Amino acid sequence: MAAIITSLLCVWLSLVSFTDTVHGIKRWPGGSSTRYYDFKVQTKRVTKLCKSQNIVTINGMFPGPVVYAQEDDRVIVKVSNQTPHNATIHWHGVRQRLSCWFDGPSYVTQCPIQAGQTFTYEFTLVQQKGTLLWHAHVSWLRATVYGAIVVYPKAGVPYPFPYPYQEHIIILGEYWLKDVLKLEQAVLASGGAPPIADAFTINGHPGPNYNCSGNDVYKIDIVPGKTYLLRLINAGLNTENFFGIANHKLTVVEADAEYTKPFTTDQVMLGPGQTLNVLVTANQPIGKYSMSVGPYMSAQNVSFQNITSIAYFQYLGARPNGLSLPAALPTFNDNFAVKTVMDGLKGLNTSSLPKEIDKNLFVTIGINVQKCNRKNPKKTCQGANGGMMAASMNNISFIRPNVSLLESYYRDVRGHFTEDFPGAPLKFYDFVNGAPNNAPNNTNSMNGTRVFVLEYGTRVQLILQDTGTVSTENHPIHLHGYSFYVVGYGSGNYNPDKAKLNLVDPPYMNTIGVPVGGWAAIRFTADNPGAWFMHCHLEIHLSWGLSVVFIVKNGQGPLETLPHPPADYPRC
Repeated sequence: MAAIITSLLCVWLSLVSFTDTVHGIKRWPGGSSTRYYDFKVQTKRVTKLCKSQNIVTINGMFPGPVVYAQEDDRVIVKVSNQTPHNATIHWHGVRQRLSCWFDGPSYVTQCPIQAGQTFTYEFTLVQQKGTLLWHAHVSWLRATVYGAIVVYPKAGVPYPFPYPYQEHIIILGEYWLKDVLKLEQAVLASGGAPPIADAFTINGHPGPNYNCSGNDVYKIDIVPGKTYLLRLINAGLNTENFFGIANHKLTVVEADAEYTKPFTTDQVMLGPGQTLNVLVTANQPIGKYSMSVGPYMSAQNVSFQNITSIAYFQYLGARPNGLSLPAALPTFNDNFAVKTVMDGLKGLNTSSLPKEIDKNLFVTIGINVQKCNRKNPKKTCQGANGGMMAASMNNISFIRPNVSLLESYYRDVRGHFTEDFPGAPLKFYDFVNGAPNNAPNNTNSMNGTRVFVLEYGTRVQLILQDTGTVSTENHPIHLHGYSFYVVGYGSGNYNPDKAKLNLVDPPYMNTIGVPVGGWAAIRFTADNPGAWFMHCHLEIHLSWGLSVVFIVKNGQGPLETLPHPPADYPRC
């Protein structure tokens, strides 16, 4: 224990011994062409799992339409809300260079688009190519409001891998037989944990393992001997997932819309918000093979859906009604399988990796149980030991304001947030093995709308540390407005004297699964002014407060300054 405390003190010393030098950033070019899309937020009647219900969609499609573009294109999407619900769209992984107004998280960069209103999102895909996603970013609406973003290289620029015969988008999701907006309200009112999803889905289809779903199956027709590019996207709400194809290897060539050095594996794991591009060669005997999606659950004592969703990877010439060969997925808590995939991710381009650091940050992430302070506790305090479930960063549960935080900052309207999010925990201890666990007596968090302010051009290293309060868990942490280099990760408490950092070929990502009972180190340069949300992409954790906002100040001149808000900017 003494050694652990000593190492944690070393962490603290490393955090307080930074300099605040700010460096200029290389400029990026403007867009080359403009792509226009029209999104109508609509309800649609669907029948799945033996039940018909209305769900919220874009243009009546589930999943929603694909946004296609090329690197450096300008994208303009007019969103018209034809439902009675609030709506926003987040362009997950788009770095939103000087376009923070269009990032999409409700009450962070904008007020929601209310019923009958319209808002037009405009952004440029500056030096971005690959597979991303868009999804709703208000309440739990993204359970059904999501779709793919496919950004191709510029004309004449090849992939850094053999050109595939075909490309296919594979979106992993979760489906509920309940109204997800009412479900979130009920879960938060109960103070307890959410119910499990009724099914996993692949491109909106549950597959034959679920009731009334024998024909509700996605299928790809395969030509023997050909190589296919699968664009994998996890749009699920509350579960991380394994994916594999029976008897076929997956060669990963891209993660979060950034090329990687190719590596081959039997299965991959994607947390919500993560994307992977994989090559699959049809080199097996003619037949019908399962593409399978199952759960990865690293937390203790948490219920989850354990029925696998399958789609068909079907060779031409296979018997249509024949049995599909099953895919062998890892067991639900196979942490080693997750680590194996992460170990294989190596970046191809590290030209913008900060080698020197101006600001060191240390942020703990985890679950909390608050003491019950509600009436009728049997109904409203159903968390552990009669408490109320919560989540936090540096033991502060984020409370979203009822206005646009970005606009409040831009117009210097006081009273909606405070600039006092701590850059390190208020107390250092054995975060993994010595965390308080006498819920709800010593597992409380503080509440607040606290932000952390960064000067323009600051080179940041951020340590994300999982904690054992309530339970250790793998947390998919997403940073809006930026990609970051994952320079290290490991088990246990972060120790700067022992941590091995990869400054040669780290992957460049926008969502990182912080290992269960472990840590991850990321680096980025704060060269994009605005208010940028960082949060766990497990939606229940976001609802409980596992998030924070980074405010990046303007730099010098128009290329380093956030422009005025658009004329049709929504009002609360």
